[in-house]
Amino acid sequence: MPKSPPEDMPRISPYLLYEDVGGAMEWLRTAFGLRERHRITGPGGAVQHADMEFEGGVIMMGCPGPDYRNPKHTGHRTQELYIYVDDVDAHFRRAREAGAEIVEEPADQPYGDRRYRALDPEGHAWCFAQRVGEVGETGG
Repeated sequence: MPKSPPEDMPRISPYLLYEDVGGAMEWLRTAFGLRERHRITGPGGAVQHADMEFEGGVIMMGCPGPDYRNPKHTGHRTQELYIYVDDVDAHFRRAREAGAEIVEEPADQPYGDRRYRALDPEGHAWCFAQRVGEVGETGG
């Protein structure tokens, strides 16, 4: 019997829906430094499903079909991914230079993280953080 989850997959992986999976993959690589692991294309060559990784974490993504509308079109966000990086200020500069919509610039938080928040081109919310202290040591 196959191992579940497979050896190269974490037990929990977010799955984001995109109207343009291939375009999202390229943008996430450039802006946030994610790396492609796997892709499945459908008729006409459009990417239907993909896995991308960042520092051992995996994000799956897919397009549910023509009736789907991303958060940018609906005006509603229902999730935010929280991702730790080694240098949040350098990561922020990379994202901003790639055109990420910055929701919140890097700032120290009272729970010990320095973080920034951004939206990708389809309106999905991303939060990148770096641990800089313990609870109560930063931001107040």
